[in-house]
Amino acid sequence: MIANYKYSYYFYTFLIILICTLLIKADLSLSISYKEALNVFVNNSILTIITNTSMYFFGQNDIALRLPFILFYFFSVILMYKITDNYFKNEKDRLLSIIIFMLLPGVLSASLLVNSAIIVIFCTLLYLYYFQKYNKQSYLLLILFLFVDNSFAILYLALFFFSIKNKDKKLLYFSSIFFIISMYIYGFSTDGKPKGFLVDTVAVYATIFSPILFLYFIYAIYRAGIKNEKNLSWYISFTALLLSIIISFRQKVYIEDFAPYVVISIPLMIKTFLHSYRVRLREFRKIYNILAISIILMLTINVILTFVNKPLYMFLPNPTKHFVYQYHFVKELSEELKKRNIDGIISDNDELLLRLRFYNIHEGDKYYISTKEFYNYDEKITIKYYGRELFVVYLKKIK
Repeated sequence: MIANYKYSYYFYTFLIILICTLLIKADLSLSISYKEALNVFVNNSILTIITNTSMYFFGQNDIALRLPFILFYFFSVILMYKITDNYFKNEKDRLLSIIIFMLLPGVLSASLLVNSAIIVIFCTLLYLYYFQKYNKQSYLLLILFLFVDNSFAILYLALFFFSIKNKDKKLLYFSSIFFIISMYIYGFSTDGKPKGFLVDTVAVYATIFSPILFLYFIYAIYRAGIKNEKNLSWYISFTALLLSIIISFRQKVYIEDFAPYVVISIPLMIKTFLHSYRVRLREFRKIYNILAISIILMLTINVILTFVNKPLYMFLPNPTKHFVYQYHFVKELSEELKKRNIDGIISDNDELLLRLRFYNIHEGDKYYISTKEFYNYDEKITIKYYGRELFVVYLKKIK
């Protein structure tokens, strides 16, 4: 019992430190992207409601923009911790599982961005927690999920397969109805010519998990399937993974629709790995030791790059190839404009105008700004990170 309290203390301490780090990252290192600005000012979605509600209470700033998603991350981690209670024999195994879930590149980055992925993860874990605690389905949650995101069609399909296995006619009927309604509301994209994107899909999954972890995840899902160790979370993850792979044979897959359902089976993967490791004698554990060290090393690198990635600009020939380029430079540009007492501009770049609007640089008629050099401009404003020229605009005062 004392050991359990000790590991709980480690868990909550680590979680608090991580949340504080995310808040600092949100405030100091990120600018609003164009897609995020669309969700704030233009679109009419659940993301629009969430971000505008947060900004109503906390002001129009970067922390208020990203705070709801950090909170979704926080409560998702808590739910995962509750779900894995009694799942592992050793409390330290449970701690290891939850830490890996917390540090997954896809989960960690989703907590900082205005997107539906972390919301879907939270809702799915909430559903699993209810099912585990009360040993029954929550049809109220399934109804509510219809109005949250289009990707819940994947959850309904997984529940359909789960109901067949458990011969649950009620769940079979309702999951079918919810799936049909979801497809009717949101539709299914079949745009473009048929083209294979399997390699792209696997590459993105490898980025979300880290390559070695993803490969072992596939093995764990396969092993649980053939050994008939399939629980509800297995059905959800397997359905999402298989469906995304099948669709990728024909068209590009929006991984953010599928990944939230795949990552929830991390505890299954960790349990499989630890079981395989412990049933072997020490002299036969070498490959597992190498595998564990490789996974920890890659997760560590991914976490570092999530929080400290601006120095990468020093090594990239083309700064636009930076994996978070679209979340940089606009805040610094707005500060440079405010230093010049400029709070209103016109531009031929609508995306830049919308992003600057978040930092209270509105459309006006006194200054013209462009990302393209033009004749007789008054001033060139350059945004640099670590001495590297990242973004340049040209400013002209309109007489």
